[in-house]
Amino acid sequence: MKQLVITILGQDRPGLVEDISSAVLNHHGNWLTSNLSHLAGHFAGIIEVAVPAEHLQELQDSLHSLPQLEVRIETGSDALPDTPAEQLNFVITGNDRPGIIQELAGVLRHKGANITHLNSKQQSAPNWGVPIFSAVATVALPTGMNKDEVVAALEAITSDLIVDIEDA
Repeated sequence: MKQLVITILGQDRPGLVEDISSAVLNHHGNWLTSNLSHLAGHFAGIIEVAVPAEHLQELQDSLHSLPQLEVRIETGSDALPDTPAEQLNFVITGNDRPGIIQELAGVLRHKGANITHLNSKQQSAPNWGVPIFSAVATVALPTGMNKDEVVAALEAITSDLIVDIEDA
């Protein structure tokens, strides 16, 4: 079996996920993991698929023939990454402003941590009307890294940033 990482971007439309999943199934693929979103009228998705090697080219051709979509297919690595000492879900909330993701990512990189999943959004604060940033980030900490040290470093970015840890 070949592991594939497929990214798809294009104008969203009803039936798009069905078309993609049909292509995978019709070529003996197995849809393993995905993260699909509707953003500003566009479909953006990343999908991990396992497919028998003899059906790889057919699946690639089928996905590339889907109309009005940008499709990129990468072959996954068979090697397992080093297992981190700890994976944590950070729940981050604060006043929104340009550069907040870059600041968070920079602090985590400086600590040697790796963001493995990030969901973020901006919304209006109830009763205030100001934009609020919220994110859930799954972070792999390096061996020996104290999670409280990472929380403190993130909260030091600005006084209005709140960082909680939820069970992974």
